[in-house]
Amino acid sequence: MEFIVELLLEFLLQIVGEALFELGLHSVAEPFRRESNPWLAALGYTLFGAAFGGISLWLLPHHMVTSALWRWVNLIVTPLAAGLCMAQLGAWRARRGQAVFRIDSFAYGYLFALSLAVVRFVWAG
Repeated sequence: MEFIVELLLEFLLQIVGEALFELGLHSVAEPFRRESNPWLAALGYTLFGAAFGGISLWLLPHHMVTSALWRWVNLIVTPLAAGLCMAQLGAWRARRGQAVFRIDSFAYGYLFALSLAVVRFVWAG
């Protein structure tokens, strides 16, 4: 039971980080709308995810998942789940006619969450 709560906390950290990042993008991007290179965007989301992972270490310096085995499971499963959530959010925004950014897709949401998870996996105490 404890490991489920720990995995859920890691997942929530990634989803909240992506949601806040996505909200920030929506709020500042409107005046600068234009298409960019998808590879540069992927690199950007990876770097932003790593940066958010670093910030999360400042706030939560210890692993939320205590078992080494479950930390590996967390590293694989939670970014996948976060990517799926971002894809659902993007689909929901598209249905409502709202602006959809790249992070509102599985691939970019996954990259953001994976880089956040890798930073926490490597450097959390």
